[in-house]
Amino acid sequence: MNNKDYQARVTTLIQWAHAYYVDDNPIATDEEYDKLYHQVLDYETSHPNDIAEDSPTKRVGGVIRDEFNKATHIQRMWSMEDVFTLDEVKEWLARVEKNIGKHEYVCEPKFDGASMNLLYENGKLIRAITRGDGFIGEEVTDNVRTIQSVPLRIDYLDLIEIRGEVVIRKDDFEHINAERLASDETPFANPRNAAAGSLRQLDSSISAKRRLVFYPWGLGENKLDSETLSEKMTFVQRLGFLSPPYSQACNSPEEIEAFYHKLISLRDQIPMMMDGMVIKVDEINLQEDLGYTVKVPKWMCAYKFPAVEKVTQINAITLQVGRTGVITPVAEVEPVIIDGAIISRATLHNFDEIERKDIRIGDSVIIIRSGDVIPKITKVLSDRRSGDEITINRPSSCPTCDSELLNEDTLIKCQNLDCPDRVVNSIIHFAKKGAMNIDGLGGKIVEQLVSQKRINNILDLYHLSTEDLIPLEGFKEKRISKLLQAIENTKGTPLSKLIYALGIEHIGEVAGKALALEFGLDIVTADLEAVIAIDGIGEEMANSLLEFMRVNGDFVGKLFRVIQPNVEQKIEAEDNPFKDKTIVLTGSLSQGRREIKAMLEELGAKVSGSVSKKTDFLIYGDKAGSKLTKAENLEVKTLTEDDMNQLLR
Repeated sequence: MNNKDYQARVTTLIQWAHAYYVDDNPIATDEEYDKLYHQVLDYETSHPNDIAEDSPTKRVGGVIRDEFNKATHIQRMWSMEDVFTLDEVKEWLARVEKNIGKHEYVCEPKFDGASMNLLYENGKLIRAITRGDGFIGEEVTDNVRTIQSVPLRIDYLDLIEIRGEVVIRKDDFEHINAERLASDETPFANPRNAAAGSLRQLDSSISAKRRLVFYPWGLGENKLDSETLSEKMTFVQRLGFLSPPYSQACNSPEEIEAFYHKLISLRDQIPMMMDGMVIKVDEINLQEDLGYTVKVPKWMCAYKFPAVEKVTQINAITLQVGRTGVITPVAEVEPVIIDGAIISRATLHNFDEIERKDIRIGDSVIIIRSGDVIPKITKVLSDRRSGDEITINRPSSCPTCDSELLNEDTLIKCQNLDCPDRVVNSIIHFAKKGAMNIDGLGGKIVEQLVSQKRINNILDLYHLSTEDLIPLEGFKEKRISKLLQAIENTKGTPLSKLIYALGIEHIGEVAGKALALEFGLDIVTADLEAVIAIDGIGEEMANSLLEFMRVNGDFVGKLFRVIQPNVEQKIEAEDNPFKDKTIVLTGSLSQGRREIKAMLEELGAKVSGSVSKKTDFLIYGDKAGSKLTKAENLEVKTLTEDDMNQLLR
């Protein structure tokens, strides 16, 4: 790299940093920024006389906004050195141990949020300051006071600076973005930017609605006399602050690496977004012996996780036809590796989403993947367009059967019940666990049976014979016998399961049970007024049911005659604490949630999926998230699983 290339990279980094820190609207992924940042840093290490005055390597944080008062940290807030591989971790450990010898490290998650410094004096929160440039930050005290996990008073009178990360839980992030879309506002790109944007609200009431969470990770000014940082942080947690969901003392590279991979495996279970693991020298005296560089402490580093965001390009759009006929656009993208998986497709949800984000074929986009969730596009990098991109138009005919499509604003649907894609997907849904649970009837087998014209609909499953299956590839006598027996075993299944298995749009397991109890086999001829009268069923669900039965009533009647479903009867539960109560379940429970739900329903309770003012009880287990927070805010009675069992006894 020559000096001209270096200056160009510095300019690009400044643009990306401004979009990230000031606009809360990133135009590059963390991986791209880190890669370019280290190219600049490598050049500056070799050419110290050429370092630009405005190089991002000379900054710790972002730019201070004029709308907020500036405030000075008593002790500087530092950034951290990043390492990305086990070899780099070993190099960092070797440098540390060369100076202070072998010792104990503390490892904990690195949450992806906005760094905050809380100043307490005489037991009161007197100031909250963003990191800013490390010396001076933005005072956002009024906004931080709205964060439930920040104590306004603590049982400690000396002056103390408590540092940590302000984050938004992933489920709360989805809720906030849904609200922003409903208000025609641009959604946040990720939870980190949502947290930063929420802290920068001039109206603190807006911050109060954003469900911000504060996790402490360190200290600035303090007079605590503990010998280790972990002891000091334990004291801070006893003052009423949150503790990290996981932390571990480590004494070797192998222990550090094992804990690192444990955190990666828990990445989707932990409700906050993590972008790495922090490794710290635990003993305070040793930290002081190691000291600091111009930019970072020598006694801590961030071991970054593999990126879950990548930049790629949209090559084409594929249209998928679901079991209800809804057309879903899917982006075919240039393959990229995210978190160890090769990603070549991403859902676009619907055509309203395409139009809102102005997605075009040929666009460079940021794609994100979380665990096994279908990858999705979070941002179009419109500044990278060449002018050759192609606008995506709404289809007018089905890509599978060429039938005319019904355009229902957000939804576009194929109305042809004989459309091959609708047939395949409806049978897959019918056979899956939780519906009819036909063991051995997976997606590939369904596709084979339909393509070989052995079946054309759900009803045909019950007319299959050994002779139909013997000619098909992979079907041996034992397999055929098991499949036919699994189909036969569905006869006499509860009517509520059969209603759910039909795949009626908007009708899930809960609604299926309510409809079965109310109408029995007469559900085929139910009218709108009677359906809407059922608690929990709205007009959209009712219209979906009635439209399905209008088109498929005769077919459903034939299915009833073949399957002979068990029609459940309403049983009046004996008096108990949960009878006629609305209950929500959340967190990890010792029994399966499905089993607890069934038990409560037998007791006459209604089990709902969301917390509201109408909720009577929230029953929670380990790792309960935003539902517990919402219940507490609404003053809904909360019970542990033990509390529930105690009430039943």
